[in-house]
Amino acid sequence: MAGTTTGIPTNVTQRSRAKGGIGESTLRPDGTLKVTGEFAYSSDMWHEDMLWGQILRSTVAHAEIVSIDTSEALATSGVYAVMTYDDLPAPMKYYGMEFQDTPVLAHGKVRHHGEPVALVAADHPETARRAAAKIKIEYRELPLVTDEASALAPDAVLVHENRVDHHAAHVPHPNIVHRQPIIRGDVEEARRRADVIVEGEYTFGMQDQAFLGPESGLAVPAEDGGVDLYVATQWLHSDLKQIAPVLGLPEEKVRMTMAGVGGAFGGREDISMQIHASVLALRTGKPVKIVYNRFESFFGHVHRHPAKLYYEHGATKDGKLTHMKCKIVLDGGAYASSTASVVGNAASLSAGPYVIDHVDIEAVGLYTNNPPCGAMRGFGAVQACFAYEAQMDKLAAKLGMDPVEFRRLNAMEQGTIMPTGQPVDSPAPVAELLRRVKARPLPPERQWETTAGADVRALPGGLSNTTHGEGVVRGVGYAVGVKNVGFSEGFDDYSTAKVRIEVINGEAVATVHTAAAEVGQGGVTIHAQIARTELGVQQVTIHPADTQVGSAGSTSAARQTYMTGGAIKNSCEIVREKVLEIGRRKFGAYHPAWATAELLLEGGKVVTDGGEVLADLVDVLEDQAVEVEEEWRHRPTEAFDLRTGQGNGHVQYSFAAHRAVVEVDTELGLVKVIELACAQDVGKALNPLSVVGQIQGGTTQGLGVAVMEEIIVDPKTAKVKNPSFTDYLIPTILDTPTIPVDYLELADPNAPYGVRGIGEAPTLSSTPAVLAAIRNATGLELNKTPVRPEHLTGTL
Repeated sequence: MAGTTTGIPTNVTQRSRAKGGIGESTLRPDGTLKVTGEFAYSSDMWHEDMLWGQILRSTVAHAEIVSIDTSEALATSGVYAVMTYDDLPAPMKYYGMEFQDTPVLAHGKVRHHGEPVALVAADHPETARRAAAKIKIEYRELPLVTDEASALAPDAVLVHENRVDHHAAHVPHPNIVHRQPIIRGDVEEARRRADVIVEGEYTFGMQDQAFLGPESGLAVPAEDGGVDLYVATQWLHSDLKQIAPVLGLPEEKVRMTMAGVGGAFGGREDISMQIHASVLALRTGKPVKIVYNRFESFFGHVHRHPAKLYYEHGATKDGKLTHMKCKIVLDGGAYASSTASVVGNAASLSAGPYVIDHVDIEAVGLYTNNPPCGAMRGFGAVQACFAYEAQMDKLAAKLGMDPVEFRRLNAMEQGTIMPTGQPVDSPAPVAELLRRVKARPLPPERQWETTAGADVRALPGGLSNTTHGEGVVRGVGYAVGVKNVGFSEGFDDYSTAKVRIEVINGEAVATVHTAAAEVGQGGVTIHAQIARTELGVQQVTIHPADTQVGSAGSTSAARQTYMTGGAIKNSCEIVREKVLEIGRRKFGAYHPAWATAELLLEGGKVVTDGGEVLADLVDVLEDQAVEVEEEWRHRPTEAFDLRTGQGNGHVQYSFAAHRAVVEVDTELGLVKVIELACAQDVGKALNPLSVVGQIQGGTTQGLGVAVMEEIIVDPKTAKVKNPSFTDYLIPTILDTPTIPVDYLELADPNAPYGVRGIGEAPTLSSTPAVLAAIRNATGLELNKTPVRPEHLTGTL
């Protein structure tokens, strides 16, 4: 049973000369395997005598299920099982992250295109696919809910009748998942004092996480009637709490182990194939593997919420912001997922990193018959940042001010009060980040010109050879954003770490065991660096993540280094004190420093803070192992008031600024992003190389949604039109510009080592920076993402 420690670990308490400690750019232990193709991902798993699972999905977006005929599929040679809703093993047949509104298999009706309706298990994947295609389903189509107007009409079709979730009593319409207002100050009085007012309506497209490793996993039935599940996920224990009830099993009989993950970005936080593989395995008594193809993957996970955003800002003639009004409408799709939390984030961060004393904010998340939406890197703050940064540019232009200096004039700083009433109690270097990106030298003009003629690779259109520089105009744009770190609004956010130290083959070795999902962010590297620093050992083993240790929470919200890093640090400190106590008992009589000095573990030895060696760790431990499993929590947060939105809802904020330099072929509407420079405060860079990689990765995802990424949903049928990487485009190396990174290390005194979550903030400001640069080049307003050629040429 894990102990509980509530509080904040102190800053660096243990020096270490062990190579690979915090602050070093230690290489990833899985890096070489991944780049050489030897790393085992979840889709590579294999088990003797295993079956292959296949999911049959709905071909319509909203319909009654009149009948399902599985007889032909069951008669197919090699098929071991066909399952529909009525075949599920437990009374509980629904699941969900925040409330259980999602059926394991559709029952009575389908609510979105691609909803799972039936399962097949067969001895070969092609057999399973052919058998699934033989299942006959008769649908009676129903009216569609596809947008704000159809969702909120007085006579609107209800996506979910008879809601019983905890938000249902607080929303003005059953098709609203959650509504969060934030009211502060007197907006109408401030509006009268404004010398200029700008308004804007913005549209943000549906973005896919586009991780390269498709959803996959292997479920193995166990002798005790339970199941062992090997899966690529972001949150093992959240999965466990959703899976066990629908299997009719106690949690201890559902044993989950992390398999290799090929990217996540929020898209693996919800259940995908986990339950389907498990029910097939229990039904057949055989291991069952499910691997989505890319088409299935687009239907098998949630996406970023598309949004409509309506903003009004006012300012005095000397450039001070007076007030802000906004309404944010997020399309949550057919099931809730994490929409309620995304609404809270969008509302609470909708004013951006600025001092605005008077605000009137409303954010709502809708139920529709569009694809379900949930977590994606940036979690509601991305959509808001796109809109408020466009507003900042409009205000600066109307006032005749430089857009960066206007932002710096209104930038928040430590001590600023957020619209929710929460003070920013750690460094908030917004003005400095903007100064840094602006001060960076601009890339040279006309880089495509060479002695041999135009290098088309450096021009808009690239190797399609559409221009040699004719009609190409340069633009420069800026943006800055604010993102919360960790889980918010009173959620019990904690992580658990089991740390063990013992002597193996004559050397002190530490083992770190957590349930933290390694999804590419580099946690396996950081965890070992913390253990080396705190325990003074060189050899650290990272135990595979599983549910045999307490929860580590989700690998999302830029929280794992803060939370699981904090838990590992805390457990290491307890282990260290136990080791020192053993040493005091064994050797205390031989040297007074054992009782009087501050003792450290360094280089495999017990030393005083003056560097005097008192004992070797091997001699202290001998054949004794020291092991600790502890939970660790950050300081508590609280829910936002449902009427005013006031409350200390977030534990930490992170900030990033970007400058985009683009070149636009104004005749053809083609865009080439030349440079996308970023400045970000990271608190403390535990691994500088990983820090830069995270910032560059987040920046690239923001670039994608600026100029190419969007899931297209037909408004007439609510069907996805581009579920493939042929038609859903993501940036390649040819599209990705130079991304210079300048990071500050302004420690958060409330966080372990002073760290600040870094993974999400660069995804916010990169998108509006690119849009601002394109506006600068073209003079167009451009209030929608992504920007397409027809938006620039007027040929829409």
